[in-house]
Amino acid sequence: MSPRFFALPLALLAGLLLAGCHTVRKLVPAALVPTSLVPPNLRPPAENPVDALKRARQQLRQATPCCSSFADFSYRSLLPWQPQKFTLGNTSMVANIGGTKSYFLAFRLPTEVELPYQVALKAQLNGRWLHASYLFAPTVVVLDGGFQPLRSDDITLCEHMGWSDDTTGAFGSFKVDNKQARYLLVYSSARQQSGKTYWEQSPTSFSNSTAATLKMNSTGSFSIPHGPDGSLWIGMMNSTYKKAIDSAICDKAHTGAGLLGDLPLPWNGTRGGKAGKSP
Repeated sequence: MSPRFFALPLALLAGLLLAGCHTVRKLVPAALVPTSLVPPNLRPPAENPVDALKRARQQLRQATPCCSSFADFSYRSLLPWQPQKFTLGNTSMVANIGGTKSYFLAFRLPTEVELPYQVALKAQLNGRWLHASYLFAPTVVVLDGGFQPLRSDDITLCEHMGWSDDTTGAFGSFKVDNKQARYLLVYSSARQQSGKTYWEQSPTSFSNSTAATLKMNSTGSFSIPHGPDGSLWIGMMNSTYKKAIDSAICDKAHTGAGLLGDLPLPWNGTRGGKAGKSP
């Protein structure tokens, strides 16, 4: 049989895959579509997401801590002037802070910057599929020149799906306003590691690519669990991160009476937009 006989169906299949996954599902039986030709973000998870998170936590539990006192850390790296990506995982050093093991980052804070200033953070989902993902939720400790803590905060993360990787993720920020602030330690507290972040997306698929982000279903919501490792951006606030943080979603919107409940309409018995008794 001529090789062209086999080449034609393969060419048609490749064209259908490029045209879109929905087209392939309609015209080609799933059993005939090779898994290797399906984009990674559209494939089923390779493993149970619960198992992946358990394994990451087990690796952290088995790690030997290097530091347990705030003075033990190296603060040679200056806080980036704009958010920069750091990867925390089984090749990173581990701290034991208050009885909790965590991967960490340590920085010197700039002293020539006018106070107050904002520090931006962004956690990236760890996983190809949204419902099979978790993220690293940071805790920040600001220290003085003697390595004494001035403040410690579990950073609340808020979801924002933008048009690029820079504006997509779980965002957070905090303010540095103490003139004695000299150092910054970033880790994940026990409370953060056991927590979750609200996510207003459907658990259909997830990828770091913008194209996959645009294909996601924007209906439905759930919570992303926190884990011990992942990618974290941190640095001085810039305009891109500020816009993402200002429009990020931190929790499910509260339902109410809506606009009609605030308007001064006869059946509302209102004046000036506030409910009350009719005169």
